[in-house]
Amino acid sequence: MTDHIETAARRALFIQRIALALFLAVWAVDKIVRPVHASGVFAHFYGIDLAQEMSIWVGIAELVLIAAFALGLWKRWSYLLVFLFHLVSVVSSWKIYLALYGEGGNLLFWAAIPVLAAFWVQYALRDLDTLALDDHLADRAAGRA
Repeated sequence: MTDHIETAARRALFIQRIALALFLAVWAVDKIVRPVHASGVFAHFYGIDLAQEMSIWVGIAELVLIAAFALGLWKRWSYLLVFLFHLVSVVSSWKIYLALYGEGGNLLFWAAIPVLAAFWVQYALRDLDTLALDDHLADRAAGRA
């Protein structure tokens, strides 16, 4: 790749990573500040009876993962985990996608589909996403920073 294309890819992947982290953070914080709502979501979409206190811990764990992702830390694993995390969310909502314009449908849920694609792109191109903590630490270890 040319330097211009590599620089553009680095910047685009960085901006996308931050936007995706913010997207997930809204839902993680919701589990902490509105555990009643989060427990209802878990029951409705995942069939899991999640105690409200546990919802807070799930939200905190998600924020730790999201922080690693946002920083570009442990890219192979954090990028894959956030992709899988969102994939489970999308799959669990399949009835809403199929209803589309009918009873129980919600067009806003369709926004999750291109977001899922963006998570995959982020994972697939993680080696080009070099404005990341992993790469900074590797450069320091190699004496390049």
